[in-house]
Amino acid sequence: MAAPVTADDLLARVDGFLAAHDPAGDRLEFLRARFDAGLAWVHYPVGLGGIGAPRVLQSVVDQRFAAAGAPDNRPRRISIGLGMAAPTVLRHGTAAQRARYLRPLWTGEEVWCQLFSEPGAGSDLAGVATRAVRDGDGWLVDGQKVWTSMAHQARWGILLARTDPAVPKHQGLTYFVCDMHAPGVEVRPLRQATGEAEFNEVFLSGVRLADELRIGAVGEGWAVARTTLMNERVAIGGNALPREGGMIGVLARTWRERPELRTPALHDEVLRLWVRAEALRLTGVRLRQQLAAGEPGPEGSAMKLAFAALTQQISGVEVELLGAEGLRHDGWDATRPEEVDLIGRGATYRWLRAKGNSIEGGTSEILRNIVAERVLGLPAEPRTDTGAAWKDLPR
Repeated sequence: MAAPVTADDLLARVDGFLAAHDPAGDRLEFLRARFDAGLAWVHYPVGLGGIGAPRVLQSVVDQRFAAAGAPDNRPRRISIGLGMAAPTVLRHGTAAQRARYLRPLWTGEEVWCQLFSEPGAGSDLAGVATRAVRDGDGWLVDGQKVWTSMAHQARWGILLARTDPAVPKHQGLTYFVCDMHAPGVEVRPLRQATGEAEFNEVFLSGVRLADELRIGAVGEGWAVARTTLMNERVAIGGNALPREGGMIGVLARTWRERPELRTPALHDEVLRLWVRAEALRLTGVRLRQQLAAGEPGPEGSAMKLAFAALTQQISGVEVELLGAEGLRHDGWDATRPEEVDLIGRGATYRWLRAKGNSIEGGTSEILRNIVAERVLGLPAEPRTDTGAAWKDLPR
């Protein structure tokens, strides 16, 4: 049995790689070579961007590359691919699908979006109405998706569609990779309260997908989608941050640098939020240690739930602290951004954008049910729609 990979082993690998590849050279070629060397996501298998190292050692590699001035893969721009599509393809995809999708996903050559939510199926995701019907050796897809981040930039979308309406709703779903450049795919911007059109609605009209774009077995889409959802909630709420990283760092800096804004009441509020942010950060550390031993579970829902409430409270206190200055927005232009940057924007943008944190990635109401039933073991809510055929459910 091979000896386990250590941090020193990884650092030696990184140093050897840097000696052979100039970080100041061609950015894309550098990233491709890093993936091929197994230094992309080190816990992935050999040949798929990793070397089978413990997941907790990823930060060791990332910090060494950052210190050398190496280019990154713009993770905010490809967060859906990194946090949702990649772990799903790794677990449920075929060998050919892993080989095809993972490398350009990690290097950022191909952006991914998530085609899950619909006008009539958001929190109740298993109720999706988008249909995929067999057509020879492929599928024809018709339906509408909504709140689709990065659809205007995406090459691929992870798609949940109904393939059998005659069985209960969780059983009639199939998971696909959708070609966002295929005929019949129409992306329309959705303008938000921030002024931007970060989200989109996507119309699928007779979109033909080859069967090789199916992830998992026909009718097993819910099991595949759960992998995506669990990883999504960890990606949103469980990011690795240093102390005072994220929005609490912005608030703390303003407090220290602008003493004329301080009041006794706000002093108590800032302290309370600082402690909560640090507790959440440390909980995230523990969650990532658990992830090193297996797949994410329902605990990620608790992290995402706490993250959403905390960001909304921090942004509200920041606006209150700044007073009238905090109401000055840095632009209402209907731009279509390539990434979400909460830290690099103004206080009003943070306050407005944080409102979406309790909706995206599973509403806080749904996440409370998950925590209650799957973490705390409380009785499940009574349901009347789990045994009936989807086609017979009222809509």
